[in-house]
Amino acid sequence: MNSRYRVLIAKPGLDGHDRGAKVIAKALRDAGFEVIYSGLHQTPRQIVHTAIQEDVGAIGISILSGAHLELTKRIFDELHETKIEGIKIFLGGVIPAADIPVLLELGVSRVFSSGTNLLEVTTWLTDELSKEFR
Repeated sequence: MNSRYRVLIAKPGLDGHDRGAKVIAKALRDAGFEVIYSGLHQTPRQIVHTAIQEDVGAIGISILSGAHLELTKRIFDELHETKIEGIKIFLGGVIPAADIPVLLELGVSRVFSSGTNLLEVTTWLTDELSKEFR
């Protein structure tokens, strides 16, 4: 694993449950990623600004509140407004299967459902970020 793989794990909105985000952050750290955890109740603007400041290759969004479509759209709006490209966005949490195609159409690279094997997440992210350096 190369230390250039920096990932932001973020909790947007009013959702106050961050156990899953912390589990993913630890799994990514254990796999060799440099992980920045933004904490609870972040706005889309705060998330994007943190991603820019920390020069991350990916943003992992954990959403359990049911506001995943609106919050994800707002994150992409912020990315476009700041003219930032190339950051992979992946989601986890309680995401209805019917909403996954909509999220992918917005630009989300991958959606991980609750209970996903952590090795699947770390392997996917390693593969995605390594494409940048080939």
